[in-house]
Amino acid sequence: MDLLNTLVDKGLRRESPTREEALAVLATSDDELLDVVAAAGKVRRAWFGRRVKLNYLVNLKSGLCPEDCSYCSQRLGSKSEILKYTWLKPEQAAAAAGAGVAGGAKRVCLVASGRGPTDRDVDRVSKTIAAIKEEHQDVEICACLGLLSDGQAARLKDAGANAYNHNLNTSEATYGDITTTHTYADRVSTVQQAQAAGMSACSGLIAGMGESDEDLVDVVFSLRDLDPDSVPVNFLIPIEGTPLAGDWNLTPQRCLRILAMVRFVCPDVEVRLAGGREIHLRTLQPLALNLANSIFLGDYLTTEGQSGKDDLAMIADAGFEVEGTDTTTLPKHRADALAAAGSGCGGHGGESGGCGPCGDAAPTDAVPAQAAAGVTASTPAAAEGSHADLVAVRRRGAGTDLPPNA
Repeated sequence: MDLLNTLVDKGLRRESPTREEALAVLATSDDELLDVVAAAGKVRRAWFGRRVKLNYLVNLKSGLCPEDCSYCSQRLGSKSEILKYTWLKPEQAAAAAGAGVAGGAKRVCLVASGRGPTDRDVDRVSKTIAAIKEEHQDVEICACLGLLSDGQAARLKDAGANAYNHNLNTSEATYGDITTTHTYADRVSTVQQAQAAGMSACSGLIAGMGESDEDLVDVVFSLRDLDPDSVPVNFLIPIEGTPLAGDWNLTPQRCLRILAMVRFVCPDVEVRLAGGREIHLRTLQPLALNLANSIFLGDYLTTEGQSGKDDLAMIADAGFEVEGTDTTTLPKHRADALAAAGSGCGGHGGESGGCGPCGDAAPTDAVPAQAAAGVTASTPAAAEGSHADLVAVRRRGAGTDLPPNA
């Protein structure tokens, strides 16, 4: 297939495909799918070998966010029966992070719901970073706290944060359809502030919110222009109690095409298989490892993921290996550029990460009693054409007394 040969050649040269070529990847047929995966896999292996980087989420503060992001169970007015709790103490967060590190995670992503952190919140997160680094000196820390104010990115970097996550989520043209309380430009500005402070930028997208192929290509090309080091690809988890609860627009085959398109557009970037992989890729998850070189281990912010041990077994069975802390994640040219910028985080190997959608909410509720008791929320009956039965609200790990999934 001439298209795929062209895209492989461009990917090996770090050359961007055209918009038409990216759209053509999304338009390929199911009969061509394995050829698409194999072609994008050549690009993935050229830059990242057969390594898989593991990342672990710690939800520092959950629920009652004042923003109205339609996809988010922590949004303003959400009726989702998720865990709600105020800030974890540094030692609690460090214990949660330790479970992920013990499971093989190389990066810990510290996430807090809300519009953005206050200066006091930055102090809290700084103490949490110190507590984690005291126990796990080599672990990467990615903060995801929402929109940043002047000077906050530099303070987080000085505290030891290696990276900052803030996703673009969808195209600029359709951004107002999913969120009205902040703008697409606000998100771009926050990513740029993190980069200016010398942190590694992490920014990605959410697929499955009713967007068109053109919207997907638009957001991925915008990400390429923004040039983050890691691009999380989330697939919408339609959580009961959110405006998008009934949106089941994805198939496993479409998810693979989206991942392949992202890899072709961002060939030398850490592409992370993020939220929703279990419920949308399902039995085709191992194929996605040929496209993404990074995944989240275990659970997400408010929903449960695949068992951590099953993640590790899947990686091994598919012929991949977990990336160690002694290995640099990014290709040399990217790692060198980060080091020159002062971030010192190329994904380690001697150099010294989603996450959530948004970072200060009103005071949050205590952990619900049923969570402490280990009671799992009832799951709605699966709608026709959906897999709602696969969506489980997180009732373990951070914010509970139950062991985390890692």
